[in-house]
Amino acid sequence: MAINPKTKGLAHVALRTTDFARAKAFYHDLLGLPIALETPEILGFLVGSTFIGFKKAEPTYPGGGTFTPFNVGLDHIAIACEDEAELHRVADALEAAGVENTGVKTDTVQPKKYVAFKDPERIQWEFYMV
Repeated sequence: MAINPKTKGLAHVALRTTDFARAKAFYHDLLGLPIALETPEILGFLVGSTFIGFKKAEPTYPGGGTFTPFNVGLDHIAIACEDEAELHRVADALEAAGVENTGVKTDTVQPKKYVAFKDPERIQWEFYMV
């Protein structure tokens, strides 16, 4: 069952993936994001009106096929959320789908609620109150 988050776009993007089919299964089949572009080189989705594109990863070092937010580069991506009930609905749906997530938390930098979750490549996303 698709989660279909209600959003106007990103709050805080080309990404890399090791497996287009797995990315499509997570972002389209599970999260319910519409496919905007699908070619042998790029797989793209719409988050609100924002295009998020994936290219194939080309790891250059052993173990380079797994994302870590501690290296230089992407830390996380945040999807804007305007409704706290929707935030809780998405958090519950992620949990029910078995997607690793934090549950609803409050950001210590800004007092805003969010739920952080990981995609199959372990890239961290947040559904974040704006």
